[in-house]
Amino acid sequence: MDFGDILDEWERQTAKPAGKKAIKAQERALNQQAHNGVLPPDEKVNPLTAWLRVHGVEDKDNKSSDRELSDMELRRQERKRLSQKAPDAVVDLHGLTRDEAWDQLILFFNKAKNHGAEKVLIIHGKGNHSEGEAVLKRTTLQFIEQCPYAGMHGHPPAEGGGSGATWVCLKKDITARDR
Repeated sequence: MDFGDILDEWERQTAKPAGKKAIKAQERALNQQAHNGVLPPDEKVNPLTAWLRVHGVEDKDNKSSDRELSDMELRRQERKRLSQKAPDAVVDLHGLTRDEAWDQLILFFNKAKNHGAEKVLIIHGKGNHSEGEAVLKRTTLQFIEQCPYAGMHGHPPAEGGGSGATWVCLKKDITARDR
């Protein structure tokens, strides 16, 4: 019996006036009988149920404790943990020029990486005292984009500096591709 036959049988059964309710009641009765170890030899089993019993199906919504988490789920949990974590190190760039800030960021990231920091905070200010655009904020974002240690980043809540600061999660290991 192929899957097309199973679907045809399913449509035939559900087209009856009793429909799906009768099928579910029949399945419950069969499951109870199977659980008790008693199944009449001539009892007809729902073809869809028979196919699922033979081939099995993984319930992706069931997060049972015995099922291993996928790599993607583990990475998602790690990202969530890091985004909520307090920074391990902080640098304040207020009062520095663009070049001084760049040099300070290089030293800061190297030191943080060497000390095993997972998350750092860069205080660059909002640019209220800059003429035109916020120089240190733009410099910080450019540095993060080029730094091989920098991973995901964002702004902390207002009480943590808001848009005047940027947190950065440091990558755990750097492959030759990232350098």
